[in-house]
Amino acid sequence: MSYDPNVFALIRHAMAAFYPQTDDLPGVEDTGIDRFLRRFYRESSRLMWLGLVAGSLVFALTPIITVFWPLPSFLLPSSVLDRHAYRVTYSKLYLVRQSTFIVKLVAGLCWGSDPRIRAVMAMEPYPEDPGTYRIN
Repeated sequence: MSYDPNVFALIRHAMAAFYPQTDDLPGVEDTGIDRFLRRFYRESSRLMWLGLVAGSLVFALTPIITVFWPLPSFLLPSSVLDRHAYRVTYSKLYLVRQSTFIVKLVAGLCWGSDPRIRAVMAMEPYPEDPGTYRIN
C-alpha cells in the first residue's frame, strides 16, 4: 500500500470525531496526528492498517443509520457529527460497532501519548522513543 492523502484525511476526520477538543483538553487533532498516522502506517501490519481504513470508511458512511442523515459524516454539522460518533459506538449492528472500535483505539493511542494530555491526567510524559522497533 502507498500513502494516500485522501485516506489519511478520512482517518483523521473519524479520529477527530471520537476525540474532539473540549474546554479542558486538546482534541486528537491538536496532538500531532499527522506524524502519528505516518508512523502508524509505516510500523503497523497491513491488516491493522486495513482495519483502520475500513473502520474510518464505515464511520463516514453510516450517518444514515445512526442519525438518519443521508450524508457522509464529513458533511455533517458538528452537533450532528458528535451525535453520530456516540451512536455508532453503541450501534446494535455488531460489525458497525466493532469496525469503528479500531478507529477509537488508534485515536486513543495518539491522544493519550501526547504530553499535554498526560500532564492533565497527572501522568509523566513518555520518554523519547529510542527507535529500536524495526520492520524486517
